[in-house]
Amino acid sequence: METIRTRIQEAIKKNQHHFLNDLNTIMEVPSVKGQAEVGAPFGKEPRRALEKTLTLAESYGFKTRVVKDAVGFAQYGNEQEYIGVVGHLDVVAAGKGWDFPPFHLSEKNGRLFGRGVLDNKGPAFACLYGLKLLKELDVPLEKTIRIIFGTDEESGSADLPYYLAEERPPTFGFTPDCKYPVVYGERGIVNIELITPFSETDLSTLGLIEGDQAKDHVPDELTVELKSGKRIEVIGKRAPTNAPELGENAITLLAEKLMNEASLAEPLKKYFKWVFDSLHELHFGEGFNLALADEDSGKLILTPYELHKKAEGISLSIAIRYPVTFQEEEIIERVKAIVVENTEVVIIRSMKGTNFPKDDPNILALADVYEKVTGLDGTPVTTTGATYARTMPNIVAFGPSFPGQKGIAHNKNEYMDLNDLLLNLEIYTLALYTLAAKK
Repeated sequence: METIRTRIQEAIKKNQHHFLNDLNTIMEVPSVKGQAEVGAPFGKEPRRALEKTLTLAESYGFKTRVVKDAVGFAQYGNEQEYIGVVGHLDVVAAGKGWDFPPFHLSEKNGRLFGRGVLDNKGPAFACLYGLKLLKELDVPLEKTIRIIFGTDEESGSADLPYYLAEERPPTFGFTPDCKYPVVYGERGIVNIELITPFSETDLSTLGLIEGDQAKDHVPDELTVELKSGKRIEVIGKRAPTNAPELGENAITLLAEKLMNEASLAEPLKKYFKWVFDSLHELHFGEGFNLALADEDSGKLILTPYELHKKAEGISLSIAIRYPVTFQEEEIIERVKAIVVENTEVVIIRSMKGTNFPKDDPNILALADVYEKVTGLDGTPVTTTGATYARTMPNIVAFGPSFPGQKGIAHNKNEYMDLNDLLLNLEIYTLALYTLAAKK
């Protein structure tokens, strides 16, 4: 392995400038999900990113195919069974406050900036480029490799069922869309909407709640105008919903102000006090009788991410990531026992956890590659995140974030250090060689 690793390192050094230039070609496409069109089920920009990526893959000498306009792949080898890498080209919206052009690969002091550089264009393209390097090095591979590019991971992974309707899944592989070391298990996720009714008279004292709210992040800025004419604005700190402790949630900050607002109807003030008391900085379910944990995956994580005034009352949406040894049914029962009276609990997203055998030879092979390249402990781990491993059979998550790197994706000025991206390129290239060279 050391001989091939040295050859890979030399090839990366030689091709670094070309690698970054080609990555920028993909980064410049604002591939946020858009309106479905003919030939573009998830919008024209994700489809355009797919076309540009496959054009590059063809220029590298790979066979390519687009499956039902939703997923594309580049293939090296001719066997029906294959090792697969599953990444995605769609990205979340840029948001505000960037110091760099969001849809361009910028560099400053050794750090690369741009939407998707970490999640997930940079790592996914690194896998394709790593396969290019293996091809150019002409190293012997026993197995076919496919680099698969999805276009809807950020909005629920509705793309992969299109792929699986026509193509067999890989015999094994990974998605470069999480963290290191190898991730053998992903927690269960259930998103719920709590709809609490209020009278029309009470609701009239509260205006619409405005701000950037979505299931992927903790909201950082919310405003509401009261019937009295007073406008209330709160500023928090944005963070991914699977790492709420890194942010300041504008929902609970707003609830704190509203529960003390004299012009608000008393039932609403009482409700917002419950929201504050149950959720403010209680990221691990303490306020919902959900302080659950297990040895494999640690503590449950609970994150409110949307708060809206509706015709029938107040809607509060919450994401819950629960440990792998617990079941969704138990989580929902505990929620129903703690919510405000007459609140309807609606499940709006349900993703069962995954638990791949951590002593599988392929898992151990990836762990060995990681340890050899980094010198760090490669013991397999679990995650709070949700990746393509939940949808594509025989896939585990592997990188790109190293231990201690958390809360970077989905934020303004999304970044990845150049040295880390190049280290990922080395890890992924060596991983592909190791998995495909095994008989």
